[in-house]
Amino acid sequence: MTTNILEMRGITKTFPGVKALQEVTLNVARGEIHAICGENGAGKSTLMKVLSGVYAHGSYTGDIVFEDEVVAFRDISDSEAKGIVIIHQELALSPYLSIAENIFLNNELRGAFGLIDWNKTNHEAAKLLARVGLNENPTTRILDIGVGKQQLVEIAKALSKRVKLLILDEPTAALNDEDSDHLLDLMRHLKEQGITSIIISHKLNEIKKVADAVTVIRDGKAIETISRNDVTEDRIIKDMVGRDLEHRYPDHTPKIGDEILRVENWTAHHPLDVTRVMVDNVNINVRKGEIVGIAGLMGAGRTEFAMSLFGRSYGTRISGRVFKEGVEIKTRTVSEAIGNGLAYATEDRKQYGLNLIEDIQRNISMASLDKLSRGGLVDSNEEFKVANEYRTSMNIKAPSVLSKTGKLSGGNQQKVVLSKWIYSNPDVLILDEPTRGIDVGAKYEIYAIINKLAAEGKGIIVISSELPELLGISDRIYTLSEGCITGEFPIKEATPETLIKHMTMEKAR
Repeated sequence: MTTNILEMRGITKTFPGVKALQEVTLNVARGEIHAICGENGAGKSTLMKVLSGVYAHGSYTGDIVFEDEVVAFRDISDSEAKGIVIIHQELALSPYLSIAENIFLNNELRGAFGLIDWNKTNHEAAKLLARVGLNENPTTRILDIGVGKQQLVEIAKALSKRVKLLILDEPTAALNDEDSDHLLDLMRHLKEQGITSIIISHKLNEIKKVADAVTVIRDGKAIETISRNDVTEDRIIKDMVGRDLEHRYPDHTPKIGDEILRVENWTAHHPLDVTRVMVDNVNINVRKGEIVGIAGLMGAGRTEFAMSLFGRSYGTRISGRVFKEGVEIKTRTVSEAIGNGLAYATEDRKQYGLNLIEDIQRNISMASLDKLSRGGLVDSNEEFKVANEYRTSMNIKAPSVLSKTGKLSGGNQQKVVLSKWIYSNPDVLILDEPTRGIDVGAKYEIYAIINKLAAEGKGIIVISSELPELLGISDRIYTLSEGCITGEFPIKEATPETLIKHMTMEKAR
């Protein structure tokens, strides 16, 4: 028996017009945590879908050897029967079923007369939850627990299938720092139990914490595999993008002008519980050509502030005043906010920012159809022309603007979101977690776009959970805690320690 639990030899996978994988070889040692890195669209998820049977044997060339046996999976059930379980970035849980029901879905524990034994189901589910460190009643519905806990339910579900090789695709992309740390600790714990893991992640600091080896994929090819002792962020980045990134952030020389936006005494209450103040008397301003960051912990009120300001998309009992270039404006509806020169790129591009079943062309035009209207009808030729110009200028990697947006990588989806709002020609652009879930190469391109917009004199507000990002791109940073502004810092005075101190301040009671 070899020391490798898995060998993928010369895997090639082709889609119409695209060679997604080219002669990829991957070796994973038994009992290790093996990370796979690469830019969006590099082929990481495609490789794992080949491994797990999502792409059936015969749809690709090359061999998969698992536990010294050449395997040919027809579907996921075949790979799971061998002990290979994949957890996708988009969690496959039914929100209205209980935790226990989700864990044993399609794998029900039956008793007399073939009926489900609910006592045994809940008992076994409780034992699995204990293994992953989740203190929840097995009868709790999935929709009543957070995303971090849902990830743990997925892992418990994998353990119920006697998993030998666990594949996690971007498992911490939607998690806060605390939930991410817990998940990484769990991976180490599973390793101690003899379970091998493959993790796909863009978060290089997390990879350095847990990975025993890292394989980098670029443009469908395996570039190299790096052992734990040789892993550095700079080396991974160079392999991922094919060049050194001496600076993670593009050079930015601000040309700041007069005030373009001022928000005074902005307050918003929870949409369901009107006694809860989510945004509490916020006052901020932005100048032309300025990039203003907003830093805060999860639940601080950053997104609530942005959404309530942009057409009152969130909250009730909203009050406060908004001024653009010194003149008071109204932003009571989304169309009114757009009409007054505001744009908001949401943190949840899949649910709120894009229509994933529509093509790139329609997504780019949807916020500005009046600009394309000819006698009340959209000029489809002009719409195509505009979308194609953005596909080129924003470097959106797709064969055509008629490609479905849902098929794009995360970074390219984000470029479509930005294209949509840039085409609306806003004076102030609010970007909520603009680089969440995308790789370092795509991040650099997004930062360059933000700099270009600022250079054109637009006011930019960036909300981000990543302090290095805010420190790298902002001209000035506000801190937010419990819905209140707790500090304001020119970039020369902003440090991680200072920002965290103000992000954790309690408001006066």
